Amino acid sequence: MHKKFKPLTIFLFLLPALILFVGILIYPIFASIHHSMYVYPQFTDPGDFVGFQNYIDLFSSKYDFGRAVLNALILAALSVFIQLPLALGLALMLGKGIKGERFYLSVYFAPVLISAVVIGMLWEKIYNPIYGLVTKAAEALSISVPPEGLLGNPKTALLAVFIPTIWQYVGYHMLLMYAGIKGVSPELREAAMLDGATPGQVDRYVVIPTIKPIIKVSIIFAITGSLKSYDLIKVFAKDAYNCSYKVPSLLLVRYAFHNAGGIASAIAVIMIIMCFGFAILINWLFKERDPYGKK
Repeated sequence: MHKKFKPLTIFLFLLPALILFVGILIYPIFASIHHSMYVYPQFTDPGDFVGFQNYIDLFSSKYDFGRAVLNALILAALSVFIQLPLALGLALMLGKGIKGERFYLSVYFAPVLISAVVIGMLWEKIYNPIYGLVTKAAEALSISVPPEGLLGNPKTALLAVFIPTIWQYVGYHMLLMYAGIKGVSPELREAAMLDGATPGQVDRYVVIPTIKPIIKVSIIFAITGSLKSYDLIKVFAKDAYNCSYKVPSLLLVRYAFHNAGGIASAIAVIMIIMCFGFAILINWLFKERDPYGKK
């Protein structure tokens, strides 16, 4: 009798979590797909059915969505090739047990605990073209700064947006990798050292391959986080459409509240596809294969 009702008991215990999962994740995805097929001039009025026209219109010059996607991809590339190597280097250094290890961990992780809005306002003051720290430092070093500031110049704006992102999240990825490094067996390190490996070779051939699953997770988080970035950039962007560092999420919010719900839903669907697509791609790239090419 106990075995007969055991599956039902398990299902009942899982039901609340399942309802939340469907209601918060699955339903909004299908609702966004449905809404993207309509004009939705108002929240309660779907308007005319237009099929895939919203997706086609998105990549026209009217919406400049292609530029927003390119900016998000550039931020993702910078995160993977600059932010994560920096985090890995810090994690390897602290993982060796240097003096003041706990202090440095706290210092590097502290920006993660600060609100992105606060960080945006802080760096906006640092970038101020009149009294900002960057401007004053450039003047002291006789370096020219664009009169409109780093954020106002299209050539420097995207990089200026990326620097606060590094400052905020490098500690997050560092802590993930640091935890993995601390979990590496000391016997592996000692065996490599006995074989004549240098500390750098131990890190390269023993430690880093051991924490590959954590590096994979960090890469996924860095890419999807860049594709979904909003709050920090919103603080910098006074005009979500005309700024040179616009990203898809900025346009999504702008059109959602400016009588273009169908366009906003199409942007949401594309963002979902991009995030899932990159996550699947990274998982595939990190999948272990034997020397003969089999999975």
